[in-house]
Amino acid sequence: MATILKHAVPRSEVTASLDQVRETVTGVIADIRERGDAAVRAYSEKFDKWSPDSFRLSDEEVEKIVASVPQQVIDDIRFVQDQVRTFARHQLDSLREFEVETLPGVRLGQKHIPVQAAGAYIPGGRYPLTASAHMTIVTAKVAGVSRVVACTPPIHGEIPAATVAAAHLAGADEIWLLGGVQAVAAMSVGTESMRPVNLIAGPGNAYVAEAKRQLFGEVGIDLFAGPTEILVLADEHADPFVCAVDLLSQAEHGPDSPAVLITTSRELAEQTIAEVERLLPGMPTRDFAGPAWRDHGQVHVVDTLDELYALADEFAFEHVEVLTAEPRLALERMTQYGALFLGEGTCVSFGDKVIGTNHVLPTRGAARYTGGLWVGKYLKTVTYQEVTDTDSQTLLGRLCGRAARVELFEGHARSGDVRAAKAAGDELPWNTP
Repeated sequence: MATILKHAVPRSEVTASLDQVRETVTGVIADIRERGDAAVRAYSEKFDKWSPDSFRLSDEEVEKIVASVPQQVIDDIRFVQDQVRTFARHQLDSLREFEVETLPGVRLGQKHIPVQAAGAYIPGGRYPLTASAHMTIVTAKVAGVSRVVACTPPIHGEIPAATVAAAHLAGADEIWLLGGVQAVAAMSVGTESMRPVNLIAGPGNAYVAEAKRQLFGEVGIDLFAGPTEILVLADEHADPFVCAVDLLSQAEHGPDSPAVLITTSRELAEQTIAEVERLLPGMPTRDFAGPAWRDHGQVHVVDTLDELYALADEFAFEHVEVLTAEPRLALERMTQYGALFLGEGTCVSFGDKVIGTNHVLPTRGAARYTGGLWVGKYLKTVTYQEVTDTDSQTLLGRLCGRAARVELFEGHARSGDVRAAKAAGDELPWNTP
C-alpha cells in the first residue's frame, strides 16, 4: 500500500477548467471556418496583440532575423538539430518496405509514403521553445515531408528570433508568426492566405491541445497532449536534492504541470519535499513552478520496487526519471510511459532540449496507447496487392464468392465470381440476360 505524503487538487477542479477551454476553442474554430483570414487577424490581435501586414515571414525577413541571433546560439541550435536528425534517421532505417509472394502470382507489399504537408506548432507564450522546432520540423524533413509550415507566436509583441532561426535551420518551408488556436485552425482548415496541411505536430497550452483534439479527423495530429508531466522514481540511494531540482525543472512549464515522486524511502520523500520548499522561493520561474507543485505535486511512499513500478505504470506519465540503484530494471518492468530517463546522469531536461530523442510525448494517460512523436508519425504505411497467376485468381475468386455470401455481400461475391470466370471459365448464373 502506498502512503501519500502530498496530494494533488481533486480531478473535478481540473475538469471544470477544461470545460471552459473547450467552449472557447469551439467558438474560435467556427469563426475561422466562416471568416478565414479576418478571424485569424482578430484573434491574433486579441490574444497576442499582434497584427502585421503579413503573418508569414518573407525569405528576406527570415534572413535578417537569423542574422540577429548570436553565433553561439546558432552553433548550439545546429548541434542539437544534428542529434535529433541522427536519431530520426535511425528510426527511419528501422522501418522496412517489403513485397512478398504469399501464393503463386500473389504479391502483397507495404510502402511508407510521407504526408505531403505538415504543420509544426512551436509554443511561445511563456518561453521561446526553440527545441520544439527541432523536434517537429527536423523529424518531418527526415521522413520526407515536402512542405512544412511552422507557426510560432510573438512573445510580448516581439519576434522570437532564436525560434525563427531554429525553424529556418530545421528546414521549414514557411514560417508564420502566429500562435494559439488561430494558428492550429488556420493550418487545419486553411484560409485565403494559408493552404491547409495534412498533419499537425507540436506541444502547446490547453487551448492549442484542445484545438488539435477538436480538429483531429479533419487533419491528422501527432497525439493528444496536455500539460508537461514528470514522474521521479527513487529508492534510498537517490539524492533528494536531485529529486527536488528535477521535479521543479518540469513544474516550471506552467501552473498546471504535474510533478510526482514515488519512492521506497520515507526519509527521501520527506527530504525531497523540504528541498522543493527550500528551492522554490529562489526560482525565477516560481510563479509557474510554485502553483504547479502546490496544486499538482504528489509524493507517494511504497514498500517495494515492485509496488513502485506498478504504481508508476498506473500514472502512465510523459516523462519518467528513474533514480534507483539499478535504473535499467525499469525497461523490463514498465510498459506505460512516454520516455524513460535512466539514472542520475540522465535528466528529463536533456530529452527536452539537447539529447536527440523527441520531446513531443503523450500526457494525460495517453501513454497507455501511444508513444511520442517520431519519424513514423509523418509516414503513411500503405499496402498494395497484385494477382497474376490464373490458378491463384481462380482459388481466391471462388473463396471470395463463398466468404462474401456468408456475410450477405452479394456484390462482393460477384466481383470474386468474375475473377474465377475469367481465369477458369466458371459460370455466372446471376449474369443471365
